[in-house]
Amino acid sequence: MTDARAWAAQTEQDQKNGRYFGQSKRHTLSELIDRYTADELHKLKSARSVGTRLDYWKAALGSQLLSDVTPDVIQKARDTIKATPTLRGAKVRSGADVNRALAALSSALSYGAKELGWIEVNPLVRVRKFSESKGRVRYLSDTELPKLLAACKASDSPHLMLAVCLALSTGARKSEVLSLTWAQVDLKAQTALLGDTKNGDARALPVVGTALQLLTERAKVRSLHDDRIFPPTARSSKSEYFDLRKAWDAACKSAQLEDFHWHDLRHTAASYLAMAGVSPLEISKLLGHRTMAMVSRYAHLAPARTIEISGALAARLGV
Repeated sequence: MTDARAWAAQTEQDQKNGRYFGQSKRHTLSELIDRYTADELHKLKSARSVGTRLDYWKAALGSQLLSDVTPDVIQKARDTIKATPTLRGAKVRSGADVNRALAALSSALSYGAKELGWIEVNPLVRVRKFSESKGRVRYLSDTELPKLLAACKASDSPHLMLAVCLALSTGARKSEVLSLTWAQVDLKAQTALLGDTKNGDARALPVVGTALQLLTERAKVRSLHDDRIFPPTARSSKSEYFDLRKAWDAACKSAQLEDFHWHDLRHTAASYLAMAGVSPLEISKLLGHRTMAMVSRYAHLAPARTIEISGALAARLGV
């Protein structure tokens, strides 16, 4: 047993035997989450999603003293999350969903241990996480693509066609597309600079084709009071995301697409790049992947390129 595991095991046993009477007996999990939310949450790029997950933990275990939030208690709550149906109708949640919930709680507990000293050790170090699938790769076929574009063009939403074209031609994430401002876009250089991406690295998106045409037209009638390319509607102060979701679902239904989500536009961009012979390194740079593991999912889509490279190697070696 490693030192960390031994420490965690001893701390848990001391708690059960009543030998540990520190701050964990004075503060509840809700108090810790509130403190973490006030001090640290705003620093995270994923603050909104982490906050939502922490709200779950407050509702589930918030009234308990930190001394009572043991690995066993967390494991039972973990299994409850796993068995809870999703809003989209899935009977159980994926391992990735549950692990993200555990990660949110772990961030708060680690803060309580390392920064506040309210607990001796994060009890989540002894909670098993679920295995995660390698991820689905669903992309538009040659027959599906024109159908979706036609449905987007016919949509009542003034934003859908532009947003979809940007996503397809750049591989950008939904949040990256919908949060774009005119200050980030250089129409002459045909680029959009992302400075606050999910992984923290700045990158430039190419703005070409239909996306460039639509952006150029929109620039002629842009708002003088809102620098966002996709501003909220007059009826709501919330993000345009909520209105776009309805338009997107309607377009997918009109195009008769099955099992296709917005994020699959990103998969489509990567897949078509791979099939065009673009190198994995170039794909990773465009999509903003820090590791090659994500891009490797598309390697099988470029057999012709693999044969070409192998042929060049054979010719060079004379074999």
